[in-house]
Amino acid sequence: MPKIHGNEIRPGNILEHNDALWVAVKVSHVKPGKGGAFAQVEMKNLRNGSKLNERFRAADKVEKVRLEQKAQQFLYETDGMLVFMDTETYDQIELPADILGERRPFLQDSMTIQIEYYEDEALSAALPQRVTCTVEETEPAVKGQTAANSFKPAILDNGVRVMIPPFVAEGEAIVVSTETMEYVERA
Repeated sequence: MPKIHGNEIRPGNILEHNDALWVAVKVSHVKPGKGGAFAQVEMKNLRNGSKLNERFRAADKVEKVRLEQKAQQFLYETDGMLVFMDTETYDQIELPADILGERRPFLQDSMTIQIEYYEDEALSAALPQRVTCTVEETEPAVKGQTAANSFKPAILDNGVRVMIPPFVAEGEAIVVSTETMEYVERA
């Protein structure tokens, strides 16, 4: 693994520090009036989610880790575990359902997602940026309600509540952003 100097750390870098894997969340370069410059790095542990603030001087060396990304297809869920299949080797793996966090309801049958691996350990999973869902329940459109920024609440087929424009009715398919969990457009 390549070693980088402390002043080369950028947000999003994955680092091996104190025998753990960390992602750099915020990096600010500080040059005090007295003493040498350093990088103040806020890091988040990839395995347990804990946070750490650390100072790295330019002379300090730290291991920069590259994660391998693999496209995996979702097959089914069993006992709180999600079963995925590697689209190239057809190997199946099980991951805990909480690896997706609050975006878990957007996972659909046969959906292909990106899973990041460090050696053979799955660290994170990313859904596609946009997912198509169906509006299960919403209020009927009120005649004359055509204001530019008016929205109404809706419940999607996966149980997630989102705000949608007044012209969208029950049973319609819409596109939802999995990052912001907001309405994007009609499907």
